[in-house]
Amino acid sequence: MTRGEPGMTRTASCPCGAVRLELSGEPIMAATCYCHSCQEAGRSFAALPGAPGVVGTDGGTPYVLMRKDRLQWLSGSDQLDEHRLKPDSPTRRFVARCCNAPIALEFTKGHWLSVYSGRIAEAERPAAEMRTIVGDRPDGVELPDDIPNYRTPTGKFMWRLLKAWAAMGFRAPPIEATKGYAG
Repeated sequence: MTRGEPGMTRTASCPCGAVRLELSGEPIMAATCYCHSCQEAGRSFAALPGAPGVVGTDGGTPYVLMRKDRLQWLSGSDQLDEHRLKPDSPTRRFVARCCNAPIALEFTKGHWLSVYSGRIAEAERPAAEMRTIVGDRPDGVELPDDIPNYRTPTGKFMWRLLKAWAAMGFRAPPIEATKGYAG
């Protein structure tokens, strides 16, 4: 199948291949986030031995947002650690212990999973459609105007999430993965 077909599947994986996640169908969207939390988490991950980077030189973290009901762990979910910036944070990031690769971010009460774009093969990776929370980008970073740059999550962003949630019957299925806190 080619990119853009409704029945398309993509695979997200860590660099060593031990952790693999199948993504079915079209993503909700592909976006790059500039929030302080994504930057902080990215710096933390970059300090891990051998970890691939997730934050670009401009401070942005590219994601592909997928409905949780269109995900399936193919292998390695037992190799995942959970990373939260604060113990009571409503977001958790999954990191593969085998090679310290960040895999995805979950808003635990949400209906989507934000997969780090770098975990998807370039040929299958959707291009970013927008940049969000650009008001938090590092000082001095100028962004191109090739795609929209939004200071905050916009109505378009929220509408796409709402449409996906409605298509899921307003459910938020749990992500079956290791729930251990890895700091």
